[in-house]
Amino acid sequence: MPRAVHILALGIFAMVTSEFAVAGLMPHIARDLDATIPQIGYLITVFALAMALGGPLLTLALLRLRPRTALLALFALFLTGNILAATATDYTTMAAARIITGAASQAFFGAALSLGGQLAPTHLRGRAIAHILNGLMLGTLLGLPAATLIGEHHGWRAAFWAISALTLAAATATLALVPNGQTTTPPGGLRTELRALTRPRLWLALATSTLIIGATFSAFSYLTPILTQATGLAPATVPWLLAAYGAATVIGNTVVGRLADRHTLPVLLTGLAANTAFLTAFALLAHHPIPAVTAMLGIGLVGVTMNPAMVTRVQRTANDRPLITTVHSSFITLGVIIGSAAGGLAITTHGLTGPLWLGAALALTGIATLIPDLTRPTTTPPTTASAPAPR
Repeated sequence: MPRAVHILALGIFAMVTSEFAVAGLMPHIARDLDATIPQIGYLITVFALAMALGGPLLTLALLRLRPRTALLALFALFLTGNILAATATDYTTMAAARIITGAASQAFFGAALSLGGQLAPTHLRGRAIAHILNGLMLGTLLGLPAATLIGEHHGWRAAFWAISALTLAAATATLALVPNGQTTTPPGGLRTELRALTRPRLWLALATSTLIIGATFSAFSYLTPILTQATGLAPATVPWLLAAYGAATVIGNTVVGRLADRHTLPVLLTGLAANTAFLTAFALLAHHPIPAVTAMLGIGLVGVTMNPAMVTRVQRTANDRPLITTVHSSFITLGVIIGSAAGGLAITTHGLTGPLWLGAALALTGIATLIPDLTRPTTTPPTTASAPAPR
């Protein structure tokens, strides 16, 4: 595997850590910026909106640059956003920082995956892209608890300064070790890909993905205040619990990845049913530490880990070309937006267990979107994925 692939994974690790840091430091940021917990939750929504809308626009703006040059430009923009976050003295400035980092993060994902495909030998391209996206999984497993731990001991601003230092290190390594590759060009065959978007079954598959991620993020976005204020756990235990949650996602992703190709719909049905059960149990038993933590880890096992099955279903329903993959990624981001935003509203109206009940309702609705495919056999032959599941 080319060493540049590891550097690209490091860049994604830094960006994912920044994305999730707000979830781990929510009470601290709220106290310092004189904001409510739901308002800080909306910073996750703002980041996701910037990814969904600003990321593609930023990518278009950088299409004429060589990949490494584009990556360095995105590093610079992302670093600017993190420094702005670290020095923010009010909520508005913090929101602006999240917009900048969100757009840069989404564009970086596309540029890194494109360059990774160019750098690896043909027979290793899928593995190279999967390795780059390991930065995403490790961001949840290691980056989030590390940022939370730093924030607990040195203040939440120190976490964003640490992410800024990591970003600068990744950019330096990219400049030194990553070749420039070829200029990115827009994908062809647009008319054919647009035709695929007219299939009703595709829209059902996209709805399922949105609901799976929405259900998971309605809980994940507010884990820290739920565990400390509702469950009554000490703040010092939260980084370790988030690390355990990250480990659960790695395990779940590995299992689902092995089963998704041959058992796509059963995996999705089982995952959604289990997530409904775990979210409901968490909501009912949130004030009891052992059941609450067990349910939280269960959500990690069966939540975002459905990604391999989600992308397999979408590809079999339509195709695995760039437009469909991008649209699917946008719907996944929409799930993050729905989960974090509606979860904040649920706290306002129903208290800290509100996001958990909302997540259970979204997961149950996701099961309903599977019924049309479950009641009719799939005749489309499996499509070999050219890349692992998008975020």
